[in-house]
Amino acid sequence: MKHILALLVVDQPGVMVRVAALYSRRGYNIDSIAVGKTEDPHVSRITLVVEAENEAELEQITKQLYKLVDVIKINDLTKDDAVERELALMKVSAGSANRAQLLQIADIFRAKIVDVSQDAVIIEVTGSEDKVEAIIALIKPFGLKEIVRTGKIAMVRSAVRS
Repeated sequence: MKHILALLVVDQPGVMVRVAALYSRRGYNIDSIAVGKTEDPHVSRITLVVEAENEAELEQITKQLYKLVDVIKINDLTKDDAVERELALMKVSAGSANRAQLLQIADIFRAKIVDVSQDAVIIEVTGSEDKVEAIIALIKPFGLKEIVRTGKIAMVRSAVRS
């Protein structure tokens, strides 16, 4: 089962490498990893998407992560009500014959055309992994030249108060 782990870590050089190395040493694979600053300039957030066969395996990895001095907090967002997003940039062949179709596809997915040249466009899309996969499938026949994806980021929703 895939798990989404949100780690708060001390913002220092090499922290992400130590987290990734811990997984590597154990023979586990990281599906995606995204790192960024938080509202606190001394703290970064690492969002990991990892495969764990069972809760015991996930618990062991979590305990190992907590042994890293730089890890402040770990949350498993897998079962939480969370907002999840991924960003992708896609460079697609686009001549005058198919440019209008690509613009239509981008519009349907609420994607943006962020660069245009004579023979290609770059499309930016954000959303769920399924949404990103769906637009990729639709634009592949046009000639997908290059793709860059961030991996998943996620945040637990706030509790609704009445």
